[in-house]
Amino acid sequence: MSKTPKSPHHPPRRPSEAETDLWQQVMDDVEPLEESYLVVDQPVPADETAPPPPPSPPKAKSKAPSPLEPDLSHGEAPGLDRRTQTKMRRGQVDIEARIDLHGMTQTQAHRELGGFLFDQQAVGRRSVLVITGKGAGGEGVLREAVPRWLNEGDNRRMVRAFSHAAPKDGGEGALYVLLKRLK
Repeated sequence: MSKTPKSPHHPPRRPSEAETDLWQQVMDDVEPLEESYLVVDQPVPADETAPPPPPSPPKAKSKAPSPLEPDLSHGEAPGLDRRTQTKMRRGQVDIEARIDLHGMTQTQAHRELGGFLFDQQAVGRRSVLVITGKGAGGEGVLREAVPRWLNEGDNRRMVRAFSHAAPKDGGEGALYVLLKRLK
């Protein structure tokens, strides 16, 4: 079930009832930011005796997972039972949906993956197959990038675990992804 690019001739898709409900769940605890005003001081001539300006605080990484969501790795995830890990490694996962990313640019694939995971979780699907392709000589860009993307921000909050697929489903050129249930 690969997503097709949107044509500029078609009107935008309306969100489904499940997507609207999910959006409401996400927005329930959102609070508006306090208003802030940018104050620009007039430049002051440099004074050789003035102390240096204080160092600016380090910027937070926007793609870092929450401390409650540790990074996942192939076939292992905190809280994932051994039976489920074994089923994933053996390819005994019931694939409910699939997306084929190979042949896409990284930007396209990243966007499509996020939308696909969101859509599948919204309709209650729990196990999906993400096809990345192996790349030339087994050095595929998407093959390397997708596990990293699964650990980023919104994707990490949706993903419970992932593992290389069994050879019958694409081997190291595909991943089984287990999604969390919506609360």
